[in-house]
Amino acid sequence: MVIDQERCIGCEACTVACKKENNGLSGWIRVTTLNSPCKDTPAGTFPNLVMHFLPTLCNHCKQPPCAEACPLEAISRSDSGIVVLAEELCDGCRTCLDACPYGAIDFNDAKNKAEKCNLCSHRIETGLEPFCVVCCEGQAIHFGDLNDPDSSVVRILKSNENYCIKPDEGTGPAVYYLTPKTPRRL
Repeated sequence: MVIDQERCIGCEACTVACKKENNGLSGWIRVTTLNSPCKDTPAGTFPNLVMHFLPTLCNHCKQPPCAEACPLEAISRSDSGIVVLAEELCDGCRTCLDACPYGAIDFNDAKNKAEKCNLCSHRIETGLEPFCVVCCEGQAIHFGDLNDPDSSVVRILKSNENYCIKPDEGTGPAVYYLTPKTPRRL
């Protein structure tokens, strides 16, 4: 997945789409700003304030620490690279929450189960894109095969400066962000 911070307007359509697609459960994609966990906090000093939004979700890591930490193997990485959580195997121990360096796993107290983004794997299996991609108002979210050199996401990454969140964790995140080229002045 590639998220273009130039195009993200912070509308949270991705969060609403996630909730809708997952029957009103948590929106597993959250929108903050680069400098603050609070979405409406600009960076800089007045009058030179700038704001870039940062949608965050499960990074679908190549080496997911949440899967390693889960004593019941309820979390695994599929052949397609999607990190999935089998809810029926989860016993609510919360070990995965502590292991995820991205804070991408939620805990549902009512179910006593962990929950996380699965990239709408049920949609991908039928040839559709994740619902957050479809509903993104700014067309800032792109989805594709990072292993296919001809895919649109690989072409986007090759032609733009990009980064991953917390690369030093060694997890091999599969969510990339295009570095904003120009400040969005307020």
